[in-house]
Amino acid sequence: MLRHIKIENYALIERSDIDFGDGFVAITGETGAGKTILLGALGLLLGQRADVQTLRDAQRKCIVEATFCVAGLGLESFFEANDLDYDDELLLRRELLPGGKSRAFVNDTPVPLTVLKALAPKIVDIHSQHETLTLADSDFQFSLLDARCSSLPAYKEAYSRYSALKRRMEQLTAADAQARRDADYLQFQYNELAQARLQADEQQQLEQEAQLLDHAESVKEGLSTIGQNLTADEHGALSRLVTAHAAMSRIRPYHPDFEELERRIDSVRIELADIADTLEHLDGSIQYDPERQQQVADRLDMIYRLERKHGVDSVEALLAIEADLDARLQQAASLDSEIRAAMEEVDKAFGEVQRHAKALGRQRREAAKWLEGEVQPLLADMGMPHARLQVSLAEAHEYNAHGNDKVSFLFSANKGGEPRELGKVASGGELSRLMLAVKCLYAGLVRDGVGVPACGTFIFDEIDSGISGSVSVKVAALMERRASGGQVVAITHLPQIAERAAQHLRVYKTTDSEGGTRTTSHIKQLDDAGRLHEIAVMLSSEPPTKAALQTAKELMETRTNCFEFVV
Repeated sequence: MLRHIKIENYALIERSDIDFGDGFVAITGETGAGKTILLGALGLLLGQRADVQTLRDAQRKCIVEATFCVAGLGLESFFEANDLDYDDELLLRRELLPGGKSRAFVNDTPVPLTVLKALAPKIVDIHSQHETLTLADSDFQFSLLDARCSSLPAYKEAYSRYSALKRRMEQLTAADAQARRDADYLQFQYNELAQARLQADEQQQLEQEAQLLDHAESVKEGLSTIGQNLTADEHGALSRLVTAHAAMSRIRPYHPDFEELERRIDSVRIELADIADTLEHLDGSIQYDPERQQQVADRLDMIYRLERKHGVDSVEALLAIEADLDARLQQAASLDSEIRAAMEEVDKAFGEVQRHAKALGRQRREAAKWLEGEVQPLLADMGMPHARLQVSLAEAHEYNAHGNDKVSFLFSANKGGEPRELGKVASGGELSRLMLAVKCLYAGLVRDGVGVPACGTFIFDEIDSGISGSVSVKVAALMERRASGGQVVAITHLPQIAERAAQHLRVYKTTDSEGGTRTTSHIKQLDDAGRLHEIAVMLSSEPPTKAALQTAKELMETRTNCFEFVV
């Protein structure tokens, strides 16, 4: 339940601190005084979009802070899931900075706005007169019925699994169709690469061989020249080294370093002799071969063409493409078996969906009878003794997140009237009373079938629109009854509703003394005398007439005194 709210620098509010009690709380005030502003500030606190235009002073930040008692609402798991410390006293704070950024806090811990939005419906249910239109919305109608259906989670799980498997099957089918469309082209590309019989390092080897074949005559001529310089009989390097080595052998005994020099000369001679042998072998192996030269050129041309075609620059990359094409062709060939397996899983999952949908449908029909029976006496209490709500449920041919039911709320306000679609026959006042009855009826229900109680605070924003007289007295009685053991906050224009509240807050505006250019909204908790005056004003005008004061006194004669303070 809402215990306290503090608002700073929001719209027409400079600063307000408001305490809320248990039970029934009424908020009144003339049109434009700021009742909606109070609701807007609370909405900001509960995660609604922030707008810097709501800053009263554009140079200062706006702060909205509220304390709630959340004992018994089953929020422990929510706090644990969001890594927050739980306490029966919940403190929420929202700050809107002049630059447009906002910050949110839960028990002084910074949280993303999504956490506030998820937490909001668990602690506060705000209903405005415009929300009555949702009564005709099928999603809302399903939510009312499903609040009493314990099989809903099982159906949702089964439908979610079925949907996921069905999407997977559709993806496989689409992939199979695409693979079949691409198969011929993929096969052609693969065959072209496979028939090329590419080797990982052949491009480099072929380029080297092509270069050698292109210059074979020059190479052989060079090798011949080098060989002659090494092996010529008299002037070749080897012949000269033999002579040098013999000369060094003769003088070796005469100096200790000559032995090492002799060894080094002999080593050079051996190395040159090996080089000469290698040159002779190379010279013999290199032949100008126009046929081989053409073969190498053709092979390289094919490799270059394939590289250009596939946008790569190496044989290794072509081999990778070949392997990928092979894998895609193999995958395409195996999709048939995958699709068959997926279809079997989908069929099995659909069977589960049908089974749980039947159980959900049975419970919905029980819930529909319960709703029809329970809402009628509440409507009678609010001056509609002959009103009848009929819940129509029919089987749909397709399954969706709601099962395979189609729901429609039919309504008749008059005796003997034929129930028709809700949105076509009910007036604004009738819709308001029906929504109030539904809200009161479902306030204490466990939601979603998982043991989570309904929220602790209900706020009705002018839900009394379109009703008056004795009906308003009965609506007030229903609100008061609903507030027993909980909290109902009603923003109202009806004195019959305001006088039944345990706590009465009045919203009013003032202007500053400097030319009356600055308007400020205030909120005041009324004592017994203040309530008498306010209700008399609501009955007549400001100042109230003597007759209005007398009527207000009669309405309030059973009420107890309250203390007064200004916020």
